[in-house]
Amino acid sequence: MAIDHDRLFKELIQTFFEEFILLFFPDMHEHIDFRHLSFLSEELFTDVTAGEKYRVDLLVETKLRAEDGLIIVHVENQAYIQPSFPERMFLYFSRLFEKYRTRIVPIAVFSYDALRKESSVFSIEFPFGDVLQFRFFPVELRKKHWRDYIQHDNPIAAALLGKMGYTESEKVELKKEFLRMLVRLELDEARQRLLLGFFETYVKLSEKEEQQLQSEVKAMETKEKEKVLELIISYEQKGRKEGWEEGMKRGIQQGIKQGMKQGMKQGMKQGMKQLIRNMARKGMTEEDIAQLVDLPKEDVQALLEE
Repeated sequence: MAIDHDRLFKELIQTFFEEFILLFFPDMHEHIDFRHLSFLSEELFTDVTAGEKYRVDLLVETKLRAEDGLIIVHVENQAYIQPSFPERMFLYFSRLFEKYRTRIVPIAVFSYDALRKESSVFSIEFPFGDVLQFRFFPVELRKKHWRDYIQHDNPIAAALLGKMGYTESEKVELKKEFLRMLVRLELDEARQRLLLGFFETYVKLSEKEEQQLQSEVKAMETKEKEKVLELIISYEQKGRKEGWEEGMKRGIQQGIKQGMKQGMKQGMKQGMKQLIRNMARKGMTEEDIAQLVDLPKEDVQALLEE
């Protein structure tokens, strides 16, 4: 099943919106009044030229400190390479401004795995002068190295480690540091599961790597060791339980389907038997009955003898 990247990022950033701004835009964080946050409904835009529909990922209505009036922060996750993306950000901006008539902060999170130079500007220029220079705030995850973020006690940093720059040989250490961050954050179970689910969607360890992870955690000489082990065991047990429950659910559904099929088959047989007996009582021969119900004569005889 395809991963719904936009939904995952929206849920993560909406849950930890202030932490997201603090991690990537500390100067912006100083100016936003996070006591006033309202998540607006999704906006759907149609690109008539391209014949495509686009849905804005996240819109947040908030205020600036010591200022009257509202502003809107628009956060867009881009999970694939699209050369025309800056133009799309401008179209979002212009349509949002047309609707809300207020200041808008546009932010784009580039979450694809490729390393490339991504533009954060859309411009309209002529030899005789510039008409437009539109800029948005970019977050290019793959260009950020995961080791630079493991000391941040920030849930967004923990979740996004798996979308930052790392090598295959670092996967076990990456997950170990993620789990240590998760323990230090001391979040409630719902938020903890959100972060773990997000991380494991993008960083999948083999059974051998999971065993190596447990060995390395057991060898740790830090105060988080026992809690990290508890976390691993706890989620392993939950995974097994959920797998068992899912298996039971599928088994029950299969049983119901099988039972209905068997019941229908049995019911049809009973109905046919009753019909044949009624015909026989009216004096019809077995040959005539077999021809009418389109069954071999032997089957008609067997049903009459039951």
